Amino acid sequence: MALLGNTAFGEIGHPESMEVWRQMVAVDGGVVMRDGDADDVVGQSIFLDLQLTVPGGAVLPTAGLSYVAVAPTHRRRGILRSMYTELHQRIADAKYPIAALTASEGGIYGRFGYGPATTVQEMSIDRRFAEFRAGVPDPGGVRLVKPAEHRDAFAEIYDRWRRQTPGGLVCPTPLWDDVLADRENTREGGSELFAFLHPDGYVLYRVHGEESRSLRVREVTAVTTDAYIALWRALLGMDLMEKVITWTHPDDVLPYLLTNPRLVRVTSSSDDLWVRIMDIPAALEARRYQADLDTVLDVADGFRGDGGRFALRIQGGRAQCTRTDAPADVELDLDVLGSLYLGSHRPEAFVAANRLRSKDPELVRRLGTAFASDVPAELGYGF
Repeated sequence: MALLGNTAFGEIGHPESMEVWRQMVAVDGGVVMRDGDADDVVGQSIFLDLQLTVPGGAVLPTAGLSYVAVAPTHRRRGILRSMYTELHQRIADAKYPIAALTASEGGIYGRFGYGPATTVQEMSIDRRFAEFRAGVPDPGGVRLVKPAEHRDAFAEIYDRWRRQTPGGLVCPTPLWDDVLADRENTREGGSELFAFLHPDGYVLYRVHGEESRSLRVREVTAVTTDAYIALWRALLGMDLMEKVITWTHPDDVLPYLLTNPRLVRVTSSSDDLWVRIMDIPAALEARRYQADLDTVLDVADGFRGDGGRFALRIQGGRAQCTRTDAPADVELDLDVLGSLYLGSHRPEAFVAANRLRSKDPELVRRLGTAFASDVPAELGYGF
């Protein structure tokens, strides 16, 4: 598997890092395809045993698909579909209500019932001219620390953050150790890791360049608004840096904190976490909602047949979801439901694309209001 993985992704993982991820693979969580003549591995896929926070703070067991590859010598032979058929049957047998992945290519996974559920943006800030508005507080409390010496503090803050953030994932201690090992092959030409630490947040970053220096943030994690502002004051106070570059979500408030929001430029935007709902009643009943709703959903799943017609009744933020023979009010594919699940996407956009169909525009609006999340969804970490 290592040879195919290294070839497909164009990189060679460190053995210690690979062992950490291997420990996260679920029981029976790997499928391998071999060439019958040469016995070479020509296809591989695994799923990790993850725990995902959904809107309202519930944490669901989640099968995290990863390390999926098909040999370039064996394209268009049905290898991926064969692996996915077996892998998803194992996921269903293990009673995971949700499967998820991060996609190297965006055009593959919709046909398997996965929809992009979070969005990530790269922001570039011209630090030289960035000033905070007069009314923005200066909470203080930020310390300069050596990352490797503060694993437990980072882990505790992250755990508080992921419990309140849709898309947050439980992060095992060995994975923290792997990140803070700060190996040369993880630096992408940058410096060693630097860190800022606040009682309710932290930043991990690297410095790139020599004459024209930029600061590339690996992670900004803040449990409170005060911590977020204090950490950004520290980042934008780095006088020798021309730019600060970070990945964030579309609802990031940083531009609103500055006197000139144009200094914050979105330089890239992409899907991040993709979700496939394996058990529709279990998943819809687990999360919380922003408005009452009484409707019938007709969900199509062309891959496994996990869809069907469901009566969805939401009252006081909680849902009941049962199979029904009643006429449908809303028709959609399973991948669209996956995109709506964490609250990052609106149903009106899918109506315009004819991917969500309803004769009642007001019902569509109420559906969007109900599924919205008061906390922006973010993926806890890539897998």
